[in-house]
Amino acid sequence: MIPTIQNHRSVRNFQPGRAIPDTLMNELLAAATRASTVGNMQLYSIVVSTAGSPTFTELAPCHFNQPAATGAAALVTFCADIHRFSQWCRQREAEPGYDNLQWFVNAAIDTLLASQNFSLEAEAHGLGICYLGTTTYTAADIVRILHLPKGVVPVTTVAVGYPAEPLPPLTDRLPLEAVVHHDTYQDYTPEQIDALWAEREASAETAQLLRENDLPNLARIFTERRYTKADNLHFSKAYLDVLREQGMFEFPLAPAE
Repeated sequence: MIPTIQNHRSVRNFQPGRAIPDTLMNELLAAATRASTVGNMQLYSIVVSTAGSPTFTELAPCHFNQPAATGAAALVTFCADIHRFSQWCRQREAEPGYDNLQWFVNAAIDTLLASQNFSLEAEAHGLGICYLGTTTYTAADIVRILHLPKGVVPVTTVAVGYPAEPLPPLTDRLPLEAVVHHDTYQDYTPEQIDALWAEREASAETAQLLRENDLPNLARIFTERRYTKADNLHFSKAYLDVLREQGMFEFPLAPAE
């Protein structure tokens, strides 16, 4: 079967002990660097930690020791990086002004584009990948473990390796009309919201989740179990603290009256 993004699925179980050859890993990393980038600045850095290394072992708890993190052939941490470009500017007697929210967003976009290029190239070579959202939850620990200097902040981690059989099934997606708008944003009626989620809510997987969580609908699983407001606020503050500690931005103070 020809690899295609339509066959993408998150792989969380990998063949144990099967390493990715260095030549292949370099191909994946080279593909990452061909991603689109703001001003050709490449405002990201990529840290590769291979299975069995002390750093890999240290990183696993940052990702809650989930199987994708402990069983992968490598954990690849993608970091927003204004440090390298700013250092180059200063060495050329050009004073950079990139320690602010605008440039953190630019760097984060660069970083995620590079990570997607890496992931697509990995899948084209028969590898499996899983994005680890836990990266932003434990960013302070990852900064410490990876020795990230000021101006560098972890944004996402891709667990990569050779998939174990059987492959997981494809996950469902909302229909195109749920996410595509033409010319202007068209807000949703209650009836449209019901229709867009109808298939997912009626699935056997959802029925099982409702039984396991003893809740009446799927939305409440998200708000009361998976991504609670309390957790969201906690991790938001923690990530903002990391951004400030790493010198990525400071909101300007309001002028004195």
